[in-house]
Amino acid sequence: MNSTGDVSLPHPAAPDWLRAITIYMAVILVANLIWETLQLPLYTIWTTGTARDIAFAVIHCTLGDALIALSALILALVSVGTKNWPDERHNLVLAVTIILGVGYTIFSEWLNIVVRTSWAYSSLMPVVPVIGTGLAPLMQWILIPAIGLTRARRATVAARIQSPRE
Repeated sequence: MNSTGDVSLPHPAAPDWLRAITIYMAVILVANLIWETLQLPLYTIWTTGTARDIAFAVIHCTLGDALIALSALILALVSVGTKNWPDERHNLVLAVTIILGVGYTIFSEWLNIVVRTSWAYSSLMPVVPVIGTGLAPLMQWILIPAIGLTRARRATVAARIQSPRE
């Protein structure tokens, strides 16, 4: 019995979902900052924008990517996750997170390129036929969340092995 009068029962080590989300978001921020910077030549801002415009776009897009990535993960966890994530249903949460990120990307690219004309692809951007979305942003929303969630899961498992709870 503990100080509150509750009986403490032994339980197996629980997955550290907070650590997993923190690691995921750290990977998301760093990887998207690098990706956004490297893909600049695929957009017209690279040749038409000022240094200030370009810097603002990279920061703005990186922070937007972080919000999209967090939202996609939270929606995935609420819809298909379990209390034992990331140990359980890792692949399903990963798949749903990627589907949501890719879906939002297709919508956002269409909205900002076609409807609002807020930005444009340069001639260097490979575009996926039928949907008209650039290949680089689609690959970004497949690769980066996959790397982030895989890294987060591995780190939580490694941390638990190094210091098991009793």
